[in-house]
Order: sequence, then structure tokens, then C-alpha cells
Amino acid sequence: MNRLQPGQPAPDFTLPVAGGGEVSLAELRDRSAEGVIVYFYPKAATPGCTTEACDFRDSLASLQGAGYAVVGLSADPVADLEAFAADQHLTFPLASDADHAVAESYGTWGPVTFGGRTFDSVHRSTFVVRSDGTLLLAQYDVDPQGHVAALRAELGVDAAARATADVPARP
Repeated sequence: MNRLQPGQPAPDFTLPVAGGGEVSLAELRDRSAEGVIVYFYPKAATPGCTTEACDFRDSLASLQGAGYAVVGLSADPVADLEAFAADQHLTFPLASDADHAVAESYGTWGPVTFGGRTFDSVHRSTFVVRSDGTLLLAQYDVDPQGHVAALRAELGVDAAARATADVPARP
């Protein structure tokens, strides 16, 4: 796997999404003041992926308020993504990278060992793409538990939300 580094250009993509249509990184960048959070997850409706997706869902308003769009990518077929989005009330796009070409271009596709078996799959990873198309962050093999909170802190989203709301920080 060739892993991307901050400062490099983010590979562009256009993929089908749950609910119909397509999403493109270029379009999301154009609509976002700060950039796009692109997160890759192994399989819809599994415990870790559900935790991560729900954390993004619950943080979506503050992320969008800070100028970030969110898109989740997996190799799942669109029908599985639609069921996952409906079951978890997800309101950000979930894109199907069925041939895992986009995951490969981001360096997130490769051997994974789970349950004593080794197979190729998506490595849970998150990228923050600036509005100019370069990578601000490239995080590989993240833990779904607490990842979104750590990402928000790294991006200063909580501080930005407090400043916007003119609410003092907690001690």
C-alpha cells in the first residue's frame, strides 16, 4: 500500500451513493469552506463501522458549521449502504467503491487479518482534504471508538463552535 501524506493532492473520485446519484470529491470541495472529511470503513452495519458512522452523524452539525463536508466510502454495494444509512439515520453521503479503486488510490486497500483469516479489505482510515484539493490530514488504521472526537479536536471544530456561539470554554 502506498500511503498518502499531508500536503499531497487527494485523488479525486466520483462514486454512486446511497439514495441514488453520485458524489464527487471536487463537488464536495467546491461546496465546503474548509474542506472534506473522507473516511473509509470496512463494512456497513458492523459494530465498529456503526460506531464510527454514528459518531460522524452526531458530529455532523458542528463539522458542517466549521466548514467541513463528510463522506463515507466502503466497498459495499449501494443497496447495503442504503440499508445502513436508513437504519442509522445517516444524513451524509455513503459512497460505494465496489471495485476498491478509490481505496487503492488512497492507500487504504490491502491485507487485513480478522478472526484468524487474512484477506484484502479496506483499512479504516480518514483524510481531510482542503478546499484546494491537498491533504491536510491522512490517518490510517484508526480506532472507531473516539476517532471522531479526536478528529474534531485536531481540526479545532469544538473551539470554532464555541467561538461562533460565543460560549466560554469549559475549564
